[in-house]
Amino acid sequence: MSLFTPRRTLQSFHAGEDLQARAAVRLDGVRARALETGRARLMATSVLFLAAFAVVGVRMVDVAVFDRTPTKARPLPQARTEGLEMERADITDRNGQLLATSLPTVSLYAKAHEVLDTREAAAKLVTVLPDLDRTEVEGKLTAGRQFVYLRRNLTPRQQYDVNALGIPGLYFEKGERRVYPHGALAAHIVGMADIDNKGIAGIEKRFDAALTAEHQPVQLSLDIRVQTVVRNELARAVREFSAVGGTGMVMDVRTGELLAMVSLPDFDPQDPPAATDPSMFNRATKGAYEMGSTFKLFNTAMALDTGRIGINSSFDATRPLKIGSHEIHDDHAQHRWMSVPEILIHSSNIGSARMAMEAGTDAQKNFMSRAGLLTPAAVELPEVAAPLVPHPWREINTMTIAFGHGLSVTPLQMVTGIAALVNGGEFHPATILARPEDEPVPGERIIKKRTSDHMRILMRSVVTDGTGKKADVPGYEVGGKTGTAEKAVNGSYRKKAVLSSFIAAFPIDAPRYAVLMMIDEPQATKETHGFITAGWTAAPAIARVIAQVAPLMGLMPKSFPTVSPQAPGGKAMAHGFGSKEVAAVE
Repeated sequence: MSLFTPRRTLQSFHAGEDLQARAAVRLDGVRARALETGRARLMATSVLFLAAFAVVGVRMVDVAVFDRTPTKARPLPQARTEGLEMERADITDRNGQLLATSLPTVSLYAKAHEVLDTREAAAKLVTVLPDLDRTEVEGKLTAGRQFVYLRRNLTPRQQYDVNALGIPGLYFEKGERRVYPHGALAAHIVGMADIDNKGIAGIEKRFDAALTAEHQPVQLSLDIRVQTVVRNELARAVREFSAVGGTGMVMDVRTGELLAMVSLPDFDPQDPPAATDPSMFNRATKGAYEMGSTFKLFNTAMALDTGRIGINSSFDATRPLKIGSHEIHDDHAQHRWMSVPEILIHSSNIGSARMAMEAGTDAQKNFMSRAGLLTPAAVELPEVAAPLVPHPWREINTMTIAFGHGLSVTPLQMVTGIAALVNGGEFHPATILARPEDEPVPGERIIKKRTSDHMRILMRSVVTDGTGKKADVPGYEVGGKTGTAEKAVNGSYRKKAVLSSFIAAFPIDAPRYAVLMMIDEPQATKETHGFITAGWTAAPAIARVIAQVAPLMGLMPKSFPTVSPQAPGGKAMAHGFGSKEVAAVE
């Protein structure tokens, strides 16, 4: 090799080095620009994420800390999948609490001709759906039908497990399932829908078309809080006295709205028993009963409103009253003449019968008709019974109806009629639908306001001085009446089988609510000293209900004067009355 390199060769060598150096510089520039671009994009992305998190954080603080909107004013979210319109609308209570709603679901069906091995398919299905009967499934798959349901309302997990089996010929049908968040709590009112989502009882049946066509929730007058109180206390009474059942209600006397309606035994609409099961029977609207001495309130109001009988009128109750082969006697006999207040306080059958005869049969019939006791209640439920009215309406009927025998009505009719007696004399048909709060509710006048004032005073005296002492609630003035009626079975009365009921209104100086509790066939206990009458059984239950419901409704305790039995001088004595109240009584 030569020790000398030609000049041209050296020049070429140095030129190559320059090119490489320039290429390296250019490459370094590209890399630098790429890094700068990456950093810029990363910074921009970081800023966007920080901004998004800041917006979410601010909104969370705003909702959690600064949002002071009352809960009641906010509509509750519908229990349904976002963007999925359910076929059937919700049912809510007056405060928007869900009583019935629909959830999306799927049902499993088969196209039998596509199932390759029916025996194997049935065997696999029962492994993931163990409630299915293998023989029954195989029978359905071999029946030759084009379409056959195998299982309704699968859970997502069940759907996944069935799908994982990979059986040809099985399909899933989208649908919806009716659910009742409160179970049996309002079963007799809300009712239920069948497996095809069609209403078959209660509000579900009555408003079936509206629920499916209008897609607007049906808002009931029920207050689920009041409903819970009534059901708990009624269940306690039924259990305590080993009764066969019972019913309880709370009604707004100004509007006829029902805040609670309970019938026991009840049922779970999600898993109902057979239609003939006793728990399916709504005693509040479907049962027609002789209500016993609670009817004396109607008799007294009717007699006073005629003008023929005054608050201080007296009637002979010295001995039993005979009419033909019948004899009317008193359970708490006083064996003397009694004033109108005394007749109600001591629950005199004799005095009530004589008052009815003084007023007359026509007056009695007309009044009972105006009070809604001779026709079915107009409440928005399909399960409503007609009253059992005597025909012909004879003199003996006039006398027995005066103390609650011979005319059978539903407990709902009883509550609705009593509401009219205490609210100033206006009859409002019972309703299970919520009324707008600012909308006036005109009623039909059935008695004078003066008569209503008298009835409130008399009902209070029954609680303070009569058979309803155990219904009183300290701080809340309760007025009412007891009723213990022997049950009529096959044309005769069973002495040991009674309906014990108490009807009340509170606060009695300006009534807001009427309450009824009825216990079917209570049994005596050691605590009741062997008694099964309403004063020992139904009255305490009423007191417990009012003590809990009154504060819930925002009612403040107040006092109200009372009337004592007639004094020996023949005049009703007023305790705690001012001159205005005495004038009202006299």
